[in-house]
Amino acid sequence: MNIRLGVPKGSLQESSLQLLSAAGLDVYTNGRSYFAGTSDPQIECMLIRAQEMARYVSHGALDAGITGSDWVLESELDVATVADLVYAKQSRSRVRWVLAVPEKSVYRRPEDLEGCTIATELVGVTRRYFKEKDIRVNVEFSWGATEVKPPELADAIVEITETGSSLRANHLSILDTVLESNTQLIANCRAWEDPAKRSKIENLALMLRGALEAKGRVGLMLNVRRDHLDGVLAVLPALNKPTIAPLSDDIWVAVNTVIEERTAWEVIPKLKAAKAEGIVEYPLNKVVA
Repeated sequence: MNIRLGVPKGSLQESSLQLLSAAGLDVYTNGRSYFAGTSDPQIECMLIRAQEMARYVSHGALDAGITGSDWVLESELDVATVADLVYAKQSRSRVRWVLAVPEKSVYRRPEDLEGCTIATELVGVTRRYFKEKDIRVNVEFSWGATEVKPPELADAIVEITETGSSLRANHLSILDTVLESNTQLIANCRAWEDPAKRSKIENLALMLRGALEAKGRVGLMLNVRRDHLDGVLAVLPALNKPTIAPLSDDIWVAVNTVIEERTAWEVIPKLKAAKAEGIVEYPLNKVVA
């Protein structure tokens, strides 16, 4: 039983390969090939553009694939959504498809665009957005560099943004959010109904989620006298309730927990002041709930 997994080629490729590696699945790519082996002999990968992933998963050329929920909606194809994996090219966050116009444009609301031309790569979703608002527009497919098209080549655009920096650099103003999107692991419906393949895909999803949960977090373990435990717990932000275990005598306990890495700078000195000892901060590979 082999699983063929689609990995998004392009802007999400590097972050997806890093996530797979953090999950424990190393992918061996070759710059001249769209096919890649992995550290699991039952999983092989194919590098496919995120825009096309749902098509190949739906048709069965791939058993599963990583792509954006935006492209699944755009395709209107039948695939199984296995897991939401919230990460993007630069951050652990959702991205937005926004309706934007030049800063000096007379358009201030979506309704002002009646009869106008909208350039976008997300044609189907954009048409449905304007149809729901009963606004008649001409939606044209954009092959790229969409931000530079208004006002000469289009009146407005629908474009994806993570930080908004590209829109600001091109002096564009956002009128509305058309769609919020995040990365997903999707599966072919027939593969999802196969018990062996489903188990393998679910295990992959489990490890990917665990790797994402670990990003930006660290583990903390420390020792503290029982009579100082309440003071330590009062300053300890925890992912869940910390684990408290007795040591070899009745005086001391060990405390183990997970915190946001950015908070360690402030938390560790507070723990020391609260009489904690033997404080150890350690990196995490996965956090599996």
